[in-house]
Amino acid sequence: QAEEGNIEYKLKLINPTQYRFEHLATQMKWRLQEGRGEAVYQIGVEDNGMLVGLSEEDLRSSLKTLGRMAEKVGADITVLREREVDYDADIPRKVAEVLIRKVPDDQQNFLIRKSTLLARLNLFRHLHEIQTGRTSSISFEILGFNSKGEVVNYSESRTAEEICESASKMITFIDLAGHHKYLKTTIFGLTSYCPDFAMLVVSANTGIAGTTREHLGLAMALKVPIFIVVSKVDLCKRETVERTVRQLERILKQPGCNKVPLVVSTTDDAVTAAQQFAQSPSITPIFTVSSVSGESLELLKVFFNIIPPLSNSKEQEELMQQLTEFQVDEIYTVPEVGTVVGGTLYSGICREGEQLVVGPTDSGQFRELTVCSIQRNRSACRVLRAGQAATLALGTFDRSLLRKGMVMVSPEMNPTICWMFEAEIVLLFHAKTFHKGFQVTVHVGNVRQTATVEAVHGKELRTGEKAVVCFRFIKHPEYLKVGAKLLFREGATKGIGQVTKLHPVCQYQPPQSEHQA
Repeated sequence: QAEEGNIEYKLKLINPTQYRFEHLATQMKWRLQEGRGEAVYQIGVEDNGMLVGLSEEDLRSSLKTLGRMAEKVGADITVLREREVDYDADIPRKVAEVLIRKVPDDQQNFLIRKSTLLARLNLFRHLHEIQTGRTSSISFEILGFNSKGEVVNYSESRTAEEICESASKMITFIDLAGHHKYLKTTIFGLTSYCPDFAMLVVSANTGIAGTTREHLGLAMALKVPIFIVVSKVDLCKRETVERTVRQLERILKQPGCNKVPLVVSTTDDAVTAAQQFAQSPSITPIFTVSSVSGESLELLKVFFNIIPPLSNSKEQEELMQQLTEFQVDEIYTVPEVGTVVGGTLYSGICREGEQLVVGPTDSGQFRELTVCSIQRNRSACRVLRAGQAATLALGTFDRSLLRKGMVMVSPEMNPTICWMFEAEIVLLFHAKTFHKGFQVTVHVGNVRQTATVEAVHGKELRTGEKAVVCFRFIKHPEYLKVGAKLLFREGATKGIGQVTKLHPVCQYQPPQSEHQA
């Protein structure tokens, strides 16, 4: 079985020698590191995944050893489930699946980011609405689990800081507006926050609206794994709920979707769903819940507790080695703090006091600035690592020089700034043909700007066709990367694709400042 990943198969762990025990503990440490603090052990299973099963006595003994191993490496264990293996043996044989989760030492919580579409899950208290001056805001909620898999949110009005302190696993919900008129906000949330998963919330009583199809399409275009929550089941009859679920199953199985729906109705289903979902992007779990009666919310919690983070520690390590690049998503002024920017550190490491350059300005320049302080989940944080979202205080830096879509990078990075770029695109829907001179709103990561189609290589484009297109931004140049995913729209026209080539404005000029060599 693959050495990578955080799942370990063990046939049995009975009275290991001291030497073997040390080896097992080291191996557990490695698995935990691969899963960024979590691992799943399958006991009674051979290396090749064959379910052999153990007698009750051997299983208890093995679980005891597992507990000792976990204690040694500073982790807790929770038995997720035990199953009997069907053999014609006189003695029933069982396999157990166990979640090992590190008790946080340095509280470096990883975040699994999800975007929740269309509804507010009343499970989680509102922690902070980030108001961005748009008519609809994107709000964030967090859900913390401790090392035993219990939810740590619900005691007397805990603050985000307190939740982070006692949680070993944090899930951040990015709530994107479900309403059609906020589609651009939803697209911005999906392209700029790069969620690990999308949770599509559908009301049982209204069934599948046009926006549901649209959101499903968006998440698929951006290749974000999806699971579905049918909410408000308390408002309607069983038949209505079942009709909505059947409708969803039908849509998911269509050739365009190619998804495998998995309806979750027991704890066992929730465990299976979480594991299969993480391993295969085509699996789409479906939950039916009520935030009023609390029906099935438990199953959703089990699912959240088990789903692993998507990026593993190796990828994060590699990104941390690169030069610093922070993407600016939100900008605000905070009394007594000054200008603050919110966003995600795409690569590198950022520390308090760091000197970075921000841009591109309308003329394609970068300006120097200093990061005065950093906050994650509203608590001060000294070091920000690749992949983490945070707010950075920039002191007296003039807010009017900043805009969404800018990047803050190491001065030694030579960012490619461009007015023009090429992308390979697919037209998802277009009323007439798509040609030179057509204007669309282009979304790439946190960049959103109107661009003109400068050229379409190949023939006239129609719905469903692929082509390489050259776009030119209208207002100001942007920092883009080859390979970045792209979405564009104008009225009924929509398309997706990726950036294939940049036409850089002359090489980047260093920032204007007094201490130039």
